[in-house]
Amino acid sequence: MLETLATPMQVGEIYAILDELSPFSLQASWDNSGLNVGSMGQEVESIALALELDSTIAQNLKPNTLLITHHPLIFSALKSLDTASYPASLIATLLQKNCALIAMHTNFDHTHLNAYFAQEILGFATTEQGIAQHCQIAPTPLLELAKTCKESLSLEHIRFVQARESIEHIYIVCGSGASYAREITTPNSCLICGDIKYHDAMIGKSNGLSFIDVEHYTSEKHFAKILQSLLQIKNLGATILPNFSPFSYL
Repeated sequence: MLETLATPMQVGEIYAILDELSPFSLQASWDNSGLNVGSMGQEVESIALALELDSTIAQNLKPNTLLITHHPLIFSALKSLDTASYPASLIATLLQKNCALIAMHTNFDHTHLNAYFAQEILGFATTEQGIAQHCQIAPTPLLELAKTCKESLSLEHIRFVQARESIEHIYIVCGSGASYAREITTPNSCLICGDIKYHDAMIGKSNGLSFIDVEHYTSEKHFAKILQSLLQIKNLGATILPNFSPFSYL
């Protein structure tokens, strides 16, 4: 059951509050945070939060709802709207229900999500360094660091790339953070992020950079909880809708 707003609000009013909490101007140049579906003058009666929009959420969404997601529904230019396929199928469902969608992606990584994941979930005393969170630690074996992450995240398995036995600098980026590797020049460093690809690992290891892959979903799944708390401070109620990792394991 979605929590209903005390009085209907325009999407633009809520957008202004979100922009104050996490300025959309901070998003990466390739990103598409902001209003993805709907109009600023559209009235909504409830706010829902999710990591991203999927078909289950779209079908169950109550009419006249503003859905705020972490992942944008629209990333690149659409050359057609084929409502039988993603993302047009989901866009059509939202429009039929007079629902709107705002994405808070890399801007929210920058202002809230990376710090929350690094400090509250992994337990490191980090400071901001670009979009990443950075922490200098006493020399620690990479294997021990990987075990700490595995236990903190309750993962059954964790992937890592060992370039050095001992780590003194940790960099943390939620989601697909491997592209940040080129920014790291400090010796004995480890980048903790999700979606580490084979060539990212090979290049990083050749350059002396270690990695710990904490999985994309695992690093970002706290988005809705964080935003719900921020909106409560603004006296806005919002309902968290469940998302799950698309991956299964044997």
